[in-house]
Amino acid sequence: MVLALVSMIVLVFTNVVLRYGFNSGISISVELSRFLFVWVTFLGAVTALLRHEHLSVTTLAERLPRPAQAVLGRLVTLVMLGCCLMLLKGSYEQTLLNWSNLSPISGIPVGVFYLAGLMAGGLMSVILAYRLLMPAAAQSTAPPREGEAS
Repeated sequence: MVLALVSMIVLVFTNVVLRYGFNSGISISVELSRFLFVWVTFLGAVTALLRHEHLSVTTLAERLPRPAQAVLGRLVTLVMLGCCLMLLKGSYEQTLLNWSNLSPISGIPVGVFYLAGLMAGGLMSVILAYRLLMPAAAQSTAPPREGEAS
């Protein structure tokens, strides 16, 4: 992800300097930056899920007794898994449909966009399935909540 971000910065900065300073530019930089941005976004989502850093609203859950919190946590994880499986299915279909379409400038298959969603959906599904099957192990990797001792 770091390499992709650095590449995006270099591509965009160089293109801006060339456009405004020399009235020219690198036409492929726009497409490559777009591809890299999509991949960084999806891989960032996987990383955030792995580290328990996704946005969560816990106002109701924190007021419930511990056993109810555990049940609610598993239910939420199950719903998230369902969403990730839908992402996986849709991305797979779009990847196949768009693999033969090529980007106009770079010639990269458009399916590469959807491949990022496919990879993210698969990785997040594995993470969530692991959390459902091994709830004690998943809890031990979670950061402590506000007000809890670490």
